Amino acid sequence: MELLRLTNEDFVALVPLHIAYKEAIGEDAPSSSDLCALKNAIEDGRILFFGCRENDRLVGCCSVSITFSTFCYASSGVFEDFYILPAYRHRGIARALVRFAYENSGVASMTVGCAGCDLPMYKSLGFSIPIGNLLAYEHDIQRNYTV
Repeated sequence: MELLRLTNEDFVALVPLHIAYKEAIGEDAPSSSDLCALKNAIEDGRILFFGCRENDRLVGCCSVSITFSTFCYASSGVFEDFYILPAYRHRGIARALVRFAYENSGVASMTVGCAGCDLPMYKSLGFSIPIGNLLAYEHDIQRNYTV
C-alpha cells in the first residue's frame, strides 16, 4: 500500500474514483466542465487530493481544501471526496489515508461534513470533536442535494 499526494499526473486515475464517490453519495456525476474545473483547482493548489495505490491501481482517495479557522486560529482543512473501492475496504486503508491527508496537508485541524449515517465511521477515524451543524449556502444554483 502506497499513500501519496495526487497531482495532475494522477488525474486520469482519480476521475473514476471521484465518479464512484459521487454515485455512492447520490450526487450526479461530474460533467466535463466540472472535471476541468477540478483539474484546474488541483493544479492551482486550491484543493489537495490524497490517494492510496495498491499494485499500481488507485484504490482510495480523499481531498482537503485549506482555509483558516478561528476554531484553532490556524490553517484548517475541509475533508471531502473520501472513497475507498469496496473490494479494498476493511483493510486499514481509510484510517491510514485520513492520517496521511492530515499530516501532509499542513493543517492544524480538519473538519468533515457528513450524513448522520456516516457519523460512527468518521468518529472511528478520529473526527471526534463536534462543532455544531454544517450547512451549505448556494445562490441561484439548481442542484438536487439530499441531506
